[in-house]
Amino acid sequence: MGSCDDTDRGCVFSRALLARAAGCDCVTRRALGEREVLECSQPVARTNCSLLRALMRERARFALKLPTGEAPLMHAQVLRLQCGGLLGLQQVLGTGRADVHHLVAEAQARHGSLTALPWDAIVATMRGWQPRRRRPGTPA
Repeated sequence: MGSCDDTDRGCVFSRALLARAAGCDCVTRRALGEREVLECSQPVARTNCSLLRALMRERARFALKLPTGEAPLMHAQVLRLQCGGLLGLQQVLGTGRADVHHLVAEAQARHGSLTALPWDAIVATMRGWQPRRRRPGTPA
């Protein structure tokens, strides 16, 4: 889903982290040329996040008009999926902490499985999520 998470250690929710919509205790940042690469330091956590991302895409496919299968998504679609999905998960769990690893662990502890989450509420938050608006006069 992009150049930041195309390695076997790349952070699954890198776009949300780079957009400052969430944080993660498992992420390590490093410079690769002129870009910042986010990598996951815990393979089990990355596997759980990969499952959550796949479920988010599957459950929101119709509501967000996403392409079927593994077709690449536009940047705005990825942001809506990741940022809106994590915000929805945070609201469903009723936690004020926007840490991806913590959210995934809490969701699994409360619901037993990521598939048992209340996806209707999470998808509704994804649909309503809007990116931050730039202030007039700020450079691009």
